[in-house]
Amino acid sequence: MALEKRSESACFGGRLGVYSHQSRETGTEMAVSVFLPPAAASGACPLLYYLAGLTCTQDTFVQKAGAQRVAAELGLILVAPDTSPRGAGIPGEDADWDFGTGAGFYLDATQAPWSKNYRMGSYVNEELPALIAEAFPVKAGAAGIMGHSMGGHGALVSALRHPGKWQSVSALAPICHPVDVPWGHKAFGNYLGPDRAAWDEYDASVLMARRAFPGPVLVDQGLADQFLAVQLRPEALEAAAEKSGQALTLRRHDGYDHSYWFIQTVIEDHLRHHADALT
Repeated sequence: MALEKRSESACFGGRLGVYSHQSRETGTEMAVSVFLPPAAASGACPLLYYLAGLTCTQDTFVQKAGAQRVAAELGLILVAPDTSPRGAGIPGEDADWDFGTGAGFYLDATQAPWSKNYRMGSYVNEELPALIAEAFPVKAGAAGIMGHSMGGHGALVSALRHPGKWQSVSALAPICHPVDVPWGHKAFGNYLGPDRAAWDEYDASVLMARRAFPGPVLVDQGLADQFLAVQLRPEALEAAAEKSGQALTLRRHDGYDHSYWFIQTVIEDHLRHHADALT
């Protein structure tokens, strides 16, 4: 179904809108924020999708990251979807902050009762891009994807699983090896079941070790991140890149944590990384 505008505001010479639609993949109403740079008023522009982390919504990135100024300069359309279905009516979906509502992990669940609605993999890689291309002046063959934490996992996995759909990828403090960390065990065990081979299909380090993404990958990680050692595991991604020959730039930053203060610090580098590939 077509996107319906909830709100729109002027922003750095462009327009920031919040839209909703009834999703065939999730069976629920989904929301998405879209920033159109000034250049979109006169022609097609490349796209950059941002996948947010646990507990976040379609508003988190556009309100906290400070990305619109640079996106306006570079002529990038920014697309920020929600992080999960909402109001699916599944018992326990709101019980935990790191599973269920706000924690879709950008995969297609295979286990009941989650499999009916929790199809964020197909939503991000199939349904939403088609809706965005229909509604906005999108440059064909020029789409990048990035994300933070759970969303960094989603961005890396989406690019590695669907390299023809995404021409650039980057991540901020991503969950790099979810098959080997508590967040991944909880999400994958419930969404995908006990078969570890199914888990591997949504693990960036496993996928990157098998086959490199065609372009360079940029990852930033704060060394004061409270989740670094137990949940994020960037060293696993480095090992995978070495195995496959992936062009990976993984930058570590002293003193920075998992917050949007860190994202604000490095977001311009990420937007320019994508603009270099897409324009």
